[in-house]
Amino acid sequence: MRWDRFFEDLEDQLDSEWEAERAALDSEAERLRLARLSLFERVNALTDAGAGDLLVDVKGGASMTGRPIAAGPDWLALDDRAPRGVLVVPFAAVVSLGASHADVLRSARGGTPSRLRERMTLGFVLRDLARRRVPVTLLTTDGREYSGTIDRAASDHLDLALHDRGAPRRADLVAGHRLVPFGALAGVRLDSPVALA
Repeated sequence: MRWDRFFEDLEDQLDSEWEAERAALDSEAERLRLARLSLFERVNALTDAGAGDLLVDVKGGASMTGRPIAAGPDWLALDDRAPRGVLVVPFAAVVSLGASHADVLRSARGGTPSRLRERMTLGFVLRDLARRRVPVTLLTTDGREYSGTIDRAASDHLDLALHDRGAPRRADLVAGHRLVPFGALAGVRLDSPVALA
C-alpha cells in the first residue's frame, strides 16, 4: 500500500515538473516570437483585421488619426476621412502609434503579409504615384507642406514639381521643383482618391 502511494506521489511530482517545464518552454517560445515581430507585421495585422482608428504621432510634433488600410515594410496608409485621398506615413517618421487595448493585443498576434506587400517599399509606392501622375501634398518632419506632382522617385529621395493643389501638372503651372529626401517626409497626402497597389 505504502509503495503504491509512493509511486503515485512520484508520478504527480513528475507531472508537475513536466507541466512547469512545458509552460516555461511555451513562454520562451512566445517571447522569441514577439522578439521577431516587426512594426510592419503588427500594422499589417490591424489592416487585415479591420481595426479601429490609430493615432499616429510623427516627428515634428504633428499627429494624425485614421483607420489603417494598407501597410508596407516601411510605411502605412491611413484613411483619415479627408475628402481628397489617403495619407501615406513612412515608419521612419513615426514617433508612436496609439491604439485601443484590443487592437494592441490583436496586433501582437502579428499578420502574415503577402509576398507582394513585403516588397512594396515607400519608394515603390512613390514611383507608382509618379507613374500615375497623382497630385500629392508632402508633409515634412519640420511642418512644411509642398503641393505638386512627383516627377521621379529615386532610392532615397523624390523630385516634386510644385503647383497649386487641384491644378494639373502642366509646364506653365509649375512654380518650381524640390528634391525631397524620404527621411524628411512625415506624410504623403494623395490629393485625389486613388487605390494603393
